[in-house]
Amino acid sequence: MNQPAYHPARYDAASVEVHRPVPLAPAPATPPVPVQPGDIPAVASVVLPDGRVVTGYAIAPAQPEPLVPKPPVSRVAVNIALGGVGFAAVCGGLFLLTAFVAALTAFITQLITLAAVIFGGWVLVLVFDARGHRAGGMTFNIRKAVFKRNHFHG
Repeated sequence: MNQPAYHPARYDAASVEVHRPVPLAPAPATPPVPVQPGDIPAVASVVLPDGRVVTGYAIAPAQPEPLVPKPPVSRVAVNIALGGVGFAAVCGGLFLLTAFVAALTAFITQLITLAAVIFGGWVLVLVFDARGHRAGGMTFNIRKAVFKRNHFHG
């Protein structure tokens, strides 16, 4: 918006330069020089006793990997020891759980025994009097029983 509009009268033909591309001359062909890269060793030739020539690269012997120092205690031994500690902790908890279950069982057994003694004593008091005889009641000696129309006829 703030740029001036193009007006052909403001430019004359003499102030405009035209550039035409100029082709470059090809570089002279030079024979490639064999250059041995730094990574690849030089080619070696060996003459065998029978006169044959063997050419190839010299191979450097393989270097063993540097030894990593081992920790003074094996990781497996540490894991076994930690597993033993965890197992001992669990066994202690299981022992406490077993002791709790045994105590609860003994308590319930005592409650059942106490209820049987109290209920049995109550039944004995109802059946016997203080002298050891049967408390008052009726004795029935049924020798012949006749039931007629759901009635007992002795």
